[in-house]
Amino acid sequence: MFDLNMAIPLEEKPNDLLTVGELLVDMISDDYGDALGCDGYTRYFGGAPSNIAINVNKLGIRSHIVSAVGKDNFGTFLLERLQTAGMDISGVQRVDESTSMVVITKSQGTPIPIFYRGADNELAYNDALEQALLSSKVVHFSCWPISKAPSRHTVEQVIEKAREHKLLIGFDPNYHPLIWQKGEDGVSYVKSMISKVDIIKPSEDDAERLFGPSPPADQVERFLELGAKLVVMTLGKEGAIVSTGKETVTLETMATEIEDTTGAGDAFWSGFYAAVVKGYTIQKALELGFAVSAYKLKYMGAVVNLPTLEALKKQFGL
Repeated sequence: MFDLNMAIPLEEKPNDLLTVGELLVDMISDDYGDALGCDGYTRYFGGAPSNIAINVNKLGIRSHIVSAVGKDNFGTFLLERLQTAGMDISGVQRVDESTSMVVITKSQGTPIPIFYRGADNELAYNDALEQALLSSKVVHFSCWPISKAPSRHTVEQVIEKAREHKLLIGFDPNYHPLIWQKGEDGVSYVKSMISKVDIIKPSEDDAERLFGPSPPADQVERFLELGAKLVVMTLGKEGAIVSTGKETVTLETMATEIEDTTGAGDAFWSGFYAAVVKGYTIQKALELGFAVSAYKLKYMGAVVNLPTLEALKKQFGL
């Protein structure tokens, strides 16, 4: 059971955070509006786990990513961006599929994506992945790798091993029917994962896709009923509701300027994880997560040049 006013104890390991999942190219429109009216797109580094891994490094903790990209120019582009960001790319597998891509219309609200899947779901469980896992304090994954085999089976093995070795497990339940295998009940599968993780951060859209429309407080309760231990439900400009089942609090957003919402949720995760690893209480880690998200929202693209967590803490008066 988590206590919001206490830090989460973590065993000392060589690495702080391991992110498992998609490494993608985000093609973001140069103009606001619907896709039919956009003639130009700019290529950005993307994929939630990779965004988080890079972000937390900038914030001051150690991270490693395991993912799969194609043996194509887009795959090379992503690997070069990782290296430029100072990341170890030994956990990125190159496979005989096209590098996955998401096309996004630039938005000041929730962006509407178009998915092109390929290499990301070919991630395999191997000795290098297991070693990276056992060397980490926290492991994070999203719905992308569990939406298709063989990466789904890889994540299942990761969760089993992480639970066995008492790693902290974070899950982004960003379910979207268009990334799921046709004819499969993805909603039921995602729900079955909730009791196996420690921290879950749904958005309002995520919750509605899983449970249907309902007030945020009711949605949080549904996650708790399925075995969630700590639910952080983000509500866009309305902030967030956080609950352990025993304690429930609301938090306000810190965003004052919005250029692009792409990667805002990843930024929140990044600030939260960095703060948890640094020994802050859960309450303070949540606040720092919002600070990192607010900083990111002022810039285009999912990954921006973040200052250290301590600098952001001072900037936002935390």
